[in-house]
Amino acid sequence: MKAFVFKRYGKPDQIGFADVSRPLPKSDEILVQVHAVGLNPIDNMVPKGTFKPMLKFQLPATLGSDLAGVVVEVGSGVTRFKPGDAVFASIFGSGTGSLAEFAIVPEKAAALKPANLDIVQAASIPMVGLTSWQALKDHIRLRPGQKVFIPAGSGGIGTFAIQLAKYLGAKVGTTTSIGNVDLVRSLGADEVVDYKKQEFENVLRDYDAVLGTVRGDALLKSLQILKPNSTVASLIGPPDAAFARARGMNAFFTFVFGLLSRKIINQVKKRGIAYSFVFVHPDGGQLAEIGKLLESGHIRPVMDKVFPFEQAKEALAYLAKGRAKGKVVVRLK
Repeated sequence: MKAFVFKRYGKPDQIGFADVSRPLPKSDEILVQVHAVGLNPIDNMVPKGTFKPMLKFQLPATLGSDLAGVVVEVGSGVTRFKPGDAVFASIFGSGTGSLAEFAIVPEKAAALKPANLDIVQAASIPMVGLTSWQALKDHIRLRPGQKVFIPAGSGGIGTFAIQLAKYLGAKVGTTTSIGNVDLVRSLGADEVVDYKKQEFENVLRDYDAVLGTVRGDALLKSLQILKPNSTVASLIGPPDAAFARARGMNAFFTFVFGLLSRKIINQVKKRGIAYSFVFVHPDGGQLAEIGKLLESGHIRPVMDKVFPFEQAKEALAYLAKGRAKGKVVVRLK
């Protein structure tokens, strides 16, 4: 079968298409014929080796983690799915990828495709949906009436997280450029800052939580808009010692991550703020709950551009520019 792989870390010329063996599902896995793959920024970071301590791949490895498609084979222990079922899933962290004609999906990571979404829309959801769900519900524990700051509101995470936060009853502040103001307001944003004209920390006040999505000094600046006893959940790091311990990393990485996060940890402690690093994990049960919100219309997918499979490299390059409004998807079928 055809797959889009990387053969070595840190070598852009070692990324491309290859013919690989069609995988066979184990007892607790399903084999999915992939129809579409949603791309995420981490797909460009993995081949660089950024996540080598956290994600284990046997090279050459297939890129991609989100998918939507049709089940063609199930393992002997699978009970929730059968051949012919349309499913969507994230296989992030499983050691394999989704940018291929067929992909192995653990049964526990998959959910039935929402009936009202087409296959491309469904493929755009898993990573951003699960990340937003785990950050806002599990880490922040967002409650009705609270105010949450979700920067970069027109991006893949932003467009989903704003809608989920509004569904949870929160008020949402965000940043975007003037051309995307109408988009983020249509998703439910209450306070919108044009980052090209204003510094958000000079405008926003008395927030209960921040979802860290922007690299650079934005995370530290966001502490200025928070109340005491508030919460920061960061998707972009730095990873902390608690994260290393939770993933069973050795003492060396626990120490290193402790050093990397020392500055932000010291700053949040001074302000009485709780900090956590969010590293998404696949969860078919949560994805099924997200599917219900999509079917009910409480959340809608926001799409930017769809590329054919043959242009997977161009799709990743487009995503890397950081200008996408919503999600970038590769279509195979």
